[in-house]
Amino acid sequence: MTQLLQAADLRGAARLSTEAVAGLAGLVEAMRSRVATPPQLPMLGRAAAANEASAETLLGWLAAALAAADPHLHGGPEREAILAALNGLLGDHLAATRSPLAIPMAFRHSGGSLLLDRYELRSHYAGATPRVLVLLHELCMNDLQWQQAGHDHGEALARELGYTPVYLHYNSGLSVSTNGRILAQMMERLYDVWPVPVGRLAMMGHGMGGLVARSAIHHGALLQRGGLRWPGRVNDLVCLGTPHQGAPLGRAGQDVDLLLGAAPYAAPLARLGKLRSAGINDLRLGNVLSAPSGDDGTQRAGQVGLPGATRCFAVAASLGPATGQPKARLPGDGLVPVPSALGQHGDADCHLDFDPELQAIVPDTGHLELLSSPQVYGLLRLWLA
Repeated sequence: MTQLLQAADLRGAARLSTEAVAGLAGLVEAMRSRVATPPQLPMLGRAAAANEASAETLLGWLAAALAAADPHLHGGPEREAILAALNGLLGDHLAATRSPLAIPMAFRHSGGSLLLDRYELRSHYAGATPRVLVLLHELCMNDLQWQQAGHDHGEALARELGYTPVYLHYNSGLSVSTNGRILAQMMERLYDVWPVPVGRLAMMGHGMGGLVARSAIHHGALLQRGGLRWPGRVNDLVCLGTPHQGAPLGRAGQDVDLLLGAAPYAAPLARLGKLRSAGINDLRLGNVLSAPSGDDGTQRAGQVGLPGATRCFAVAASLGPATGQPKARLPGDGLVPVPSALGQHGDADCHLDFDPELQAIVPDTGHLELLSSPQVYGLLRLWLA
């Protein structure tokens, strides 16, 4: 995958500051204290000593800490959550340095990666239907975390509407455009080897997942002249709390703590809050394409419109009650402002033209609660029926 990395991702490999390296050292020590039998790692001590250690060495120690933690993380989901959060914070650096901690993009079923082969898919999806739903997770999260408060939108839509859910697992620290280009090729393969002819294809993204889906459709459409078929076959795209116009993340990354809070054992990762991966910058700016050459993460890339052949849905959440005040004045969901989730922008060139009938604001709901909200699921059931 290294050859697919874009400039934004490679810049992340060189952006580890003194404070970030010190943060990694603190994280390693915090991980040591979180497991019952920590590995025999060098004690890093003070930040001054950490500053002399390379990021690669510290990441190696962190990998060892996670390996030792495995028996104490209740079978794996907690470790997966830690890796997902770590990739969101510095996944561009992990990929550029070929770290074993970097998450490779894969479609997954019940937490296991799927080989894109028709016989393999038949073994995992004995009851595969012509209705395929691809689900894309948020920054710092993973495919297992679609399950929230005992509910999973994908599983519920499978039971009630006959969809077969396929969950994407990806390195959310890479730029959105990089993930979009990789996914465009993988979607074609999934479309080719699906066990039955695909009659309906839907994509659902939570937060960053919506940006990655839009990027994949865009890049796939550019490659249609090379034979890609799937972009023109996407019937529905649902974006849950997606920052189409960006999210005002603090420069120190403290707003990402909301996402880290969804991962057990991930609290020590707050020490890496000063790191800003290419993925975090894209989320902050609402980028679907690669940023301008030489950009330091402060410029927005060119806007990409909604795919014309696809019904596009937007769901915004607000922490406040439903009121008659303008949408622009409603409180956001704790991460994404309401106008951004609805694609609204004062500049007509940046505005996304979601059909008013295909958008909704869910009151008294936070960003993570979009995954378990009965009201959100009611909308999905209505729209995707």
